[in-house]
Amino acid sequence: MNGVTGVGGQSVIAQEVKKAAAGEDGSFGSVLKKMVDSVNESQIKADDTVVQNLDGKTGIHEAMIALQEADINIRFLLQVRNKALDAYREIMRMPF
Repeated sequence: MNGVTGVGGQSVIAQEVKKAAAGEDGSFGSVLKKMVDSVNESQIKADDTVVQNLDGKTGIHEAMIALQEADINIRFLLQVRNKALDAYREIMRMPF
């Protein structure tokens, strides 16, 4: 389960952010790449779950959970992007 986990669990995104804060596994760019990959995987999983639901292989609740996980992941990634853009704009406004 990528992205969102149950109570007491950690998402892949949260684990990557903690590693970056601890100085493990390099750069901000590698953390962003892993976040994008994680969001992409959750989107693919949600699509697959919806198709399986339409085929009658899974229940509607499983499809809805997968769709909500994908939605939460994409919203989180968009917030990270917005904060990074805000930081960039603030740096560009600084006088030299």
